[in-house]
Amino acid sequence: YKAPTILVVPPRANVSCQWNVWVPRDISAMTNSCVVIPCTFMYPSGIRPYRGTHGIWYFGQPYPQLFPPVVFKSRTDVVHESYKGRTKLLGDLHQRNCTLLINNIGTEHSGRYYFRADLGGANMYTYPDFSELKVLDQPNIDVPEEIVSDESLELTCYAPDNCPDMTPEIQWMYTDYLPDPEFSSDYLEESNTAVLSSTLTFTPRPMHNGQLLGCRVYYPNTTLVYERLISLDVKYAPRSVWVNVSSEVMEGSSVMLHCEVDSNPPPRISWMFGDQELLWDTASNVSLSLDDVTPAQEGIYTCVGDNGYGTMNTSLYLAVKYPPREPLVNDSMTVLEGSSLALHCSTQGSPAPTLTWLKDGELVGTITADELSVLDIVEITPQGDGQYRCLAENEHGRASSSFNITVEYAPVLLEESKCTVVREGVQCVCIATGNPEPTIEFYLPDLNITINETDGRYNFYTHTDGHTSTGMIKLREKGERVDNGGPAVNVHCSIYNMYGRESIHLELQQEKKYMMAVIVGTIGGVAVIAFIIAAVRYVGHNNKKENGNPRQDVVLENPALYYSAVKKDKQNLRKKVLKTELLGSKFNSILEETTGEDGDYQPAGSMAGLEKQELNYAALEFIGARSREGASGRGDDGSNYTEIKAK
Repeated sequence: YKAPTILVVPPRANVSCQWNVWVPRDISAMTNSCVVIPCTFMYPSGIRPYRGTHGIWYFGQPYPQLFPPVVFKSRTDVVHESYKGRTKLLGDLHQRNCTLLINNIGTEHSGRYYFRADLGGANMYTYPDFSELKVLDQPNIDVPEEIVSDESLELTCYAPDNCPDMTPEIQWMYTDYLPDPEFSSDYLEESNTAVLSSTLTFTPRPMHNGQLLGCRVYYPNTTLVYERLISLDVKYAPRSVWVNVSSEVMEGSSVMLHCEVDSNPPPRISWMFGDQELLWDTASNVSLSLDDVTPAQEGIYTCVGDNGYGTMNTSLYLAVKYPPREPLVNDSMTVLEGSSLALHCSTQGSPAPTLTWLKDGELVGTITADELSVLDIVEITPQGDGQYRCLAENEHGRASSSFNITVEYAPVLLEESKCTVVREGVQCVCIATGNPEPTIEFYLPDLNITINETDGRYNFYTHTDGHTSTGMIKLREKGERVDNGGPAVNVHCSIYNMYGRESIHLELQQEKKYMMAVIVGTIGGVAVIAFIIAAVRYVGHNNKKENGNPRQDVVLENPALYYSAVKKDKQNLRKKVLKTELLGSKFNSILEETTGEDGDYQPAGSMAGLEKQELNYAALEFIGARSREGASGRGDDGSNYTEIKAK
């Protein structure tokens, strides 16, 4: 048996004339147990109790006229039903001790208790001070307002010890999973009330959030057991942030990015793209939806979780696949021969495209697997002139861009430039290439004449085809003969543009077809002349045989016969000459096509002279022939002759 604690107040002068009471302001007890409310009262010293000192305990309020429930009354056993057989006065009212015992209390007995002193007659007084009883059906656990992960935590369980007949004991439950728990007990007395406490100390982790802990209070040798369970609310910074794995999407498609954060309390989750916040919400997970994705949205997306206790983030890379864009290349350009160039081609595509350089459809340079390709051209030549195209390709498509390079260079004379002999004279051709197209002039140093497109003489003709210029003149005067029988030609060709000038002496070359005609004509002419001489001698020789005397003068009995015979032979010769010339005319037909003139050629060589020159006479000598009047004569040297005319 544990004696109740009696409140003793030392007498004081200023107290002797007052009505006072001392009770604990707060007191607690477990249900179905008991509680002792310590009490000491005072009254004025001038009052003498009449018929003894009595007292009354009220519940709820101190004013009798409001008929509060009576807990205990010393004069009678009349109490409120809820307190029948439950209350007992432990103190001696004559000793001014008003300590009250309440047994088998329940939660309905929680409230304020007031004491009223009855000293007899009109000396009755209800003290305004009260003691508030709290009847507990489970122990109290003192839990800090905030439990933070990785910080030491103390939890205290309290059990009131205000029942003299029973002493409580405390046990902690569900502590097996705690890391290195420590237990300690304490006994507290304050205002004549006692409280037993047990403290559990450990360091919580995020894994302990939501775990259950319990405190059990029991009274030995009784069936009274009281338990309380709590769930640990462990605050911790985000310890994991889960997002999608990095992914690839096609341009124009949609994608959903998920983020889930483990933290307590739930964090503020934000989706970041670079420094730009795209979406945020206070929740344990947030999803970001991207529609009609463009290449500009490719990059690193970061999910950031922040709950005030810490910050954590995780990133993913979103790759946007798309075909190559139209390459960016140099502008079309005009450069000078010998210049060095760097041709650039850049594009965008995912995956990175391959870049190929083409010139006029042919591969040049190397194939580059990058978004930039540089084609270096060192000392460009005229052959570098053309269209350049950069082709970009990847698995999703292709694109290309092109530009032109124009190479300008000084004129160059082509080897086809020459002078050739044609039937009407000499034809000179000058062919040159250059950019800009070269201008062609001819210069005749013997005559000090310059022939160009402003000069209509010598049938000057010029033509331009691309970067090639052709100039041509015809010299109808064949010139003087040189040792080999050909004409002497002195012609210079001058070519020039803004980058240079060149002048060259054109060599004379005989055209094969014309030379063949001349050779054939010459041989034919010689043959005809030889034939005529032979024919004349043959006729004369036969005449001598008929006369029998080779030394005798011959008299032509029928001159017309000889004349006709000679004339007939002459006509046959003319036919043979013409037939020979036809061989040459076949060669000359090609030359006519070159000059563009029809029927204007003159026959060349000895044959031409024979055709145009008529045979006027032939001289035959007759020895011992008879002369006819008007048909014979004597030469200056005394020789006799007969003249046969051909008409």
